[in-house]
Amino acid sequence: MSTPTASTLTGEGRTRAEMWFDPTCPWAWMTSRWLMEAQQVRDLDVTWSVMSLAVLNEGRDLPEDYAAMMDRAWAPVRVVIAAAKAHPGEDGGNTTRKALYDALGRRIHNEGRGTEDLASIITEALEEAGLPAELAQAADSDEHDTDLRASHERAISLVGDDVGTPVVSVNGVSFFGPVITPAPKGEAAGRLWDGCVLVAGTPGFYELKRTRNASPDFS
Repeated sequence: MSTPTASTLTGEGRTRAEMWFDPTCPWAWMTSRWLMEAQQVRDLDVTWSVMSLAVLNEGRDLPEDYAAMMDRAWAPVRVVIAAAKAHPGEDGGNTTRKALYDALGRRIHNEGRGTEDLASIITEALEEAGLPAELAQAADSDEHDTDLRASHERAISLVGDDVGTPVVSVNGVSFFGPVITPAPKGEAAGRLWDGCVLVAGTPGFYELKRTRNASPDFS
């Protein structure tokens, strides 16, 4: 399954970015909502791609509850990969990935259902996205894990393995984040986009960070 590179331009003056997400990550969800807002005020097209917290944390010594969550995290990314392969459309599966991500993320995050009942969430999300119910079988299968790992590795190869999800790439510049809550709207979203591209594109720039004192605000 081929994916357009993030460094290309789409149409005159339009910029193509790529964001890698894991549907279970609340911070990636916040970033995706911000990017959607930025698209409304900037000439920006986004390719939505999958990375996996389960893959990222393989072999690590994790607290028991987090390890259990990572075990559950395999299911939604496997289904997204399977759905995009089965229904690539004219854009290599981008529309399918985005529709399914929206449906999954809203249930997991906005509705506060978490990852305890992913089987029901996946079934509902597939129906909302207009996708066949049998794709849910991919949740418990490693059939598509080679493609999943390849998509994940594309993201990690751009930013290194000491970060997580989300990863954003634009015009040859890639970065983890931004980690933000709540997601800015309107021109504020556009200004944040401009700033992220500016600082990340500065030679030698690696990190800008402060301690989080708020949980994700999905409002």
